[in-house]
Amino acid sequence: MSFSELALHESLHRALAAAGYTEPTAVQAQAIPAALAGKDLIVSAQTGTGKTAAFMLPALTLLAQEARKPGRGPRVLVLTPTRELAQQVTAAAEKYGTDLKNVRTVSVLGGMPFPAQNKLLSRPYDIMVATPGRLLDHMSRGRIVFERLEMLILDEADRMLDMGFIDDVEQIAAACPAERQTLLFSATVEDRMAKLAGSLLKNPERIAVSGQAAKHESIEQRIYYADDMEHKKKLLLNLLTNVDVNQAIVFAGTRIDSDRLAEELAEYGFSVDALHGDMKQTARNRTLSGLRSGRTKILVATDVAARGIDVPGISHVVNYDLPKNAEDYVHRIGRTGRAGRTGIACSLVGPRDRGVLRRIESFTQQTLPVLVIEGLEPQRRTDSSGARRPPADKSRWAGKDRQARDDRPQRSFSERGPRTAESGERPARTFGDRPSFADRKPREGGDRPAFGDRPARSFGDRPAYGDRPAAARSFGDRPSYADRQPRENSDRPARSFGDRPAFGDRKPREGGDRPSFGDRPPRSFGDRPAFGDRKPREAGARPSFGDRPAARSFGDKPSFSGDRKPYTPRATGPRDDDFGNR
Repeated sequence: MSFSELALHESLHRALAAAGYTEPTAVQAQAIPAALAGKDLIVSAQTGTGKTAAFMLPALTLLAQEARKPGRGPRVLVLTPTRELAQQVTAAAEKYGTDLKNVRTVSVLGGMPFPAQNKLLSRPYDIMVATPGRLLDHMSRGRIVFERLEMLILDEADRMLDMGFIDDVEQIAAACPAERQTLLFSATVEDRMAKLAGSLLKNPERIAVSGQAAKHESIEQRIYYADDMEHKKKLLLNLLTNVDVNQAIVFAGTRIDSDRLAEELAEYGFSVDALHGDMKQTARNRTLSGLRSGRTKILVATDVAARGIDVPGISHVVNYDLPKNAEDYVHRIGRTGRAGRTGIACSLVGPRDRGVLRRIESFTQQTLPVLVIEGLEPQRRTDSSGARRPPADKSRWAGKDRQARDDRPQRSFSERGPRTAESGERPARTFGDRPSFADRKPREGGDRPAFGDRPARSFGDRPAYGDRPAAARSFGDRPSYADRQPRENSDRPARSFGDRPAFGDRKPREGGDRPSFGDRPPRSFGDRPAFGDRKPREAGARPSFGDRPAARSFGDKPSFSGDRKPYTPRATGPRDDDFGNR
């Protein structure tokens, strides 16, 4: 099949011919006709199989026609997990749509200044390529609406789920019109992907071009064992100094490791740059521009570069740190051997990476060959040929026939025979062979009788509470409080409360003239002089309260305006008039 057999727009055929594309790939041959028919698609294909053209060519054919409804916003929306992949999709849209008139593409990415993006969004556009986070920021500010959206495309949807964008994707899809066409492209289709597709797509058609265990036949994969970090760095330097290396991507596990490794390689004279998520978009663009132009020979990156980088000059991919997910391994090595070229993928495996390597081999359904560099042979778990040696088995059946162990008869605990005296093992006995508790003998060397020999005593043999001797007395036998004798350590006599004299009969204190409270003469409240009859104080001429003149009533005061005297000017300045005449 050729592109001329596909019902694409004429301008697209010219653009493909100018780019040298004659035959579509497997994913393009199956996805383009179904997308042109207006169906929702779930496409599963590995990286490097031409998925970008598989959804961009039908989208551009749709834009060559008149819009279904007027309004603002894009007609085609493409969501990508990373900025690099968004830039790659934008470049593909501009490349294929060169001859299409009035078709404009904008990119909404994180790390770019908002004023520049606001200026792009203020002009008419048809295709929007965006990352979910920055797109939601513009949507919350009301700068983007989807009034005339006709097609929604999710590129690398599995990666968006791994990065935690599932809620953002669902929120964006809910803001799009319900009658849209949705295309979902992913490297794998798992349970989470099927759940997401069920909520976003309507009666989708499934296209699986290659299984998840696809082997990269154009990529030679190698494994090198490393004893420690120092050994791993020596292996990396040896691989990068090979004359066959044109350009290489070295994948590190973390952002800090990528920066540190790039600095160390620069000290050895390599033309190297780092790429990770903490970099600003301008720095990332500058790094990718240097890689595409050939100025940068070695790129040390995290998994942010595992997808979306399409540089034909990359001849080697080195996994300095193995990825946590086996799927990421496939995407990493897919950065080389693109567009019909061949590539080499090398993985440096440390002592703690054996489990990850087994998962990768299980995922790709192939055994990766192990190679050894002369002079840098590993000293752990490998033989002289470099082949992996199985881990030492320290169990009691090590070196013995495992089948004989599995076929041995199963016996219960009671059926096991007595252990030999040579091994110091005691004979096994059942629970019923033990003597009863009462028949056991007393301890050796002790006078304490065994529990069974003690005389039994019933509860009724205990004496009643009142019959107990000595201190055990009933409550009624105790003397009353008044009959108690004085304490031995006190000279005061014990007296009852009734022996105390009345309060009025008490004598005055010794050494004081103050009479007791009972001897004071009583005085009634009526003997006091009235408040008005009190005499003025001796210390001053202040009259008593009763002699004071009565306060004048409110009515005796002069009126506020008419009866008051005019205001006398003060020294601060003359006053024009009194308050009433103003």
